[in-house]
Amino acid sequence: MALPLVSSVSYIQSPTQLHCFPLRKERFGLYRLQTWSSHHHSSIRLISKRTFPQRLAVRMSASSTVPMNLHRTKKVWIWTECKEVMTTAVERGWNTFVFPSDSLQLSKDWSSVALVDTLFIDERQVTDGTGKVVAAVFEVSTPEELQKLKIEDEQTENIVLGFLDWKSIPAENLVAALQGSEKTVFAISSTPSEAKLYLEALEHGLGGIILKTEDVKAVLDLKEYFDKRGEESDTLSLTEATITRIEMVGMGDRVCVDLCSLMRPGEGLLVGSFARGLFLVHSECLESNYIASRPFRVNAGPVHAYVAVPGGKTCYLSELRTGREVIVVDQKGKQRTAVVGRVKIEKRPLILVEAKLSGEEDETSFSTILQNAETVALVTPHQVNSSSKTAVPVTSLKLGDQVLIRLQGGARHTGIEIQEFIVEN
Repeated sequence: MALPLVSSVSYIQSPTQLHCFPLRKERFGLYRLQTWSSHHHSSIRLISKRTFPQRLAVRMSASSTVPMNLHRTKKVWIWTECKEVMTTAVERGWNTFVFPSDSLQLSKDWSSVALVDTLFIDERQVTDGTGKVVAAVFEVSTPEELQKLKIEDEQTENIVLGFLDWKSIPAENLVAALQGSEKTVFAISSTPSEAKLYLEALEHGLGGIILKTEDVKAVLDLKEYFDKRGEESDTLSLTEATITRIEMVGMGDRVCVDLCSLMRPGEGLLVGSFARGLFLVHSECLESNYIASRPFRVNAGPVHAYVAVPGGKTCYLSELRTGREVIVVDQKGKQRTAVVGRVKIEKRPLILVEAKLSGEEDETSFSTILQNAETVALVTPHQVNSSSKTAVPVTSLKLGDQVLIRLQGGARHTGIEIQEFIVEN
């Protein structure tokens, strides 16, 4: 689902032509730190001295902030000279743009197309349209320079870091070095994948990203990433259902999904034979008398079954591959994304489970097929957990037991919900 962005205006006058302005070929210089060798000889990298008066501390508007399921709100600024990139970004809720300090006319031209916040960057600082300093700029090329960075000494709330070679300074090291700071630290990134590293490192990530690109796809990919992460702040509605049928159905190809994340009691994957109702199948994180706990695994069901994936979509279990993302959900409906590490398909004995909504006159039934094994369990309603287990194994399932399902539209095209008449049995 689309993440609601905080944006004052998203209206754009459609230009008759979209074109890209050529980039200047000279290298953009950024402020360098002064470093010292182990022999106390200075390695002079200081370009110029600067001071910031107290009155220049400025709070940026929230027009291009994006909430994520991390500890702080993330900001996104776009640095581009391509009008098509600009229009794509504004249409998706990002309206803070960074220009070189000598591109005043370009910013004026764009301001006539859409209401945007314009910032100007040089080798030392970022200023707004009135000339007020809104960020200090540093270039960092070695771990030693990073350690000597004293961002708390700056009078601005925002710090912009540029990296000559970002691979030489892992994102984790950067976040660790800046932890505890009250300032919003931006990293200049040229690709969405690079931006993700800075936003997610050590779970906290940096406070913002400046995406420097002339490629529309980079903006689209970064927005898709935020949409997926934004879903994690939403709680899915789960419904209680009563088990009405349990039946052995013979052998079939069962899909076992191993994730790159550990799951906790109450968490699992949404799986079902029909997209209109997905059962919350518990992970193997609970202790068993038969096998060791595997908190990264969900014994999910046969190859034909649907599984919930980010974006409000479903896919067949047989379509899951290493690197694809799925939605992990707990008893309260809290969701998060997880990466698939491995998928195993093996022939196993199967059991059919059917349920109907608890306390409803509607006779619509929902079903799923699972492996008939003690380690395969369905999650029970949260309030039931006070007097019973978090989940009930299918081998112990009885008629009348309460489980959790996710109700949604049944008609699907390539996993996307569509409005159409459909009958599934």
